[in-house]
Amino acid sequence: MTPATESAVTDSAVTDSVRTAGGGATSETGLTVAGGQPLDLSTLALAPKVLLHDHLDGGLRPSTVLELATEVGYDDLPATDADSLAHWFREAADSGSLERYLETFAHTVAVMQTASALERVARECVEDLAADGVVYAEIRYAPEQHLERGLTLDEVVEAVLRGFAEGEAVAAAGGRPITVRCLVTAMRHAARAREIAELAVRYRDEGVVGFDIAGAEAGNPPTRHLDAFEYMRANSAPFTIHAGEAFGLPSIHEAIAFCGTDRLGHGVRVIDDITLPDGVDLAASSFAGAELGEIANVVRDKRIPLELCPSSNVQTGAVASMADHPFNALARLRFRVTVNTDNRLMSDTTMSKEFYRLAQQFGYGWADFERFTVNAMKSAFIHFDERLAFIDDVIKPGYAVLIG
Repeated sequence: MTPATESAVTDSAVTDSVRTAGGGATSETGLTVAGGQPLDLSTLALAPKVLLHDHLDGGLRPSTVLELATEVGYDDLPATDADSLAHWFREAADSGSLERYLETFAHTVAVMQTASALERVARECVEDLAADGVVYAEIRYAPEQHLERGLTLDEVVEAVLRGFAEGEAVAAAGGRPITVRCLVTAMRHAARAREIAELAVRYRDEGVVGFDIAGAEAGNPPTRHLDAFEYMRANSAPFTIHAGEAFGLPSIHEAIAFCGTDRLGHGVRVIDDITLPDGVDLAASSFAGAELGEIANVVRDKRIPLELCPSSNVQTGAVASMADHPFNALARLRFRVTVNTDNRLMSDTTMSKEFYRLAQQFGYGWADFERFTVNAMKSAFIHFDERLAFIDDVIKPGYAVLIG
């Protein structure tokens, strides 16, 4: 494949255009954003984006959930039409609890138990991301959760990879090329991590670029799966770990010091190891005088990427609101921050919406989003020459047009 070009809110609530005074306009909220082109959902959809943290079973189209449920005879959906179902997922996920948030996946996973369903969901995922301007994505899922109707782990992976390839072909034919790779995830409360790590290595040349563990952090520390991480390192294979979302610094410390993670899934609680200046506004442009603790220094010094998911972090209670999100503080302090969706269905979100919410809250413009996108591309689990090609041939030219 070659490279080509707080709470969540609805489309209607995020369509106000934003420009600098030099561009001649501001939004109704008074927000000004640097850049030559207006910054709204339509222009944001044109911006090349890189997505590192997105769950396949958290991004289904509501209509697809309904249709697949009918096909497999699943009768436990909480709604019978697409709009009502979309609303239910959003409301159920908006609980402020990671554990409650994760319960919504029972419905999506239930309809993803056949090869044809997995292939369809994967294909539509790629199509939806391409339509939103994503040019490179790493999509994760837990193969062990899709075995209820007799599929093997290998059959699950192969079905998803077929769907990704089909989606890439459709997107390319429509003039929105995208490259999609996947991470296979082990559930941290289960005992199959080593087996899933072996699966990742077995399919490393077919489109699986890494490994992850996910699920409730409390009571399930990453060190429980040390053998899986040791296997990945022994095979020179990269991995990320969900850490520092619902649980705090101990989870981040274990992921880095004992497991050797390459990236942090969320990692938002690293802010707990940073003392910010008294009274500073989290939307400030400078955090001079901030004091970093040992863990925060390691994360920044080693350029360990933070897979931040702003809307999801609010929903799961990792932060109280978008205004309280430490994204801006971490970005201004030069941590390697990236913007991600986590679960597009549950958060009613897209990459464009995540960018827009950050612009609303922190006043970001095109140059900022270019930096966050380059951060993400630098952190992708593909080879250096591929990453560089995306940055030089896709991302920078795309933002040059928007910056003006």
